Amino acid sequence: MKIAEVRTLLVALDRDESGQDLIEYALIAALIALGSIIGMDTVANEINSAFNIISQKLANAVS
Repeated sequence: MKIAEVRTLLVALDRDESGQDLIEYALIAALIALGSIIGMDTVANEINSAFNIISQKLANAVS
């Protein structure tokens, strides 16, 4: 391969943006997944707390 052909190939690869959208979508999906994981931990703790309160109230009502 000649140097001119390599240079032409490199310039064409530099201008090619077909994979850029895929990377952007993957980053957005990763951020959404990370936010969901963090949010689910908080929701799980709140649900657990609510069930504990209900359990205590039921135990007090029965005794």
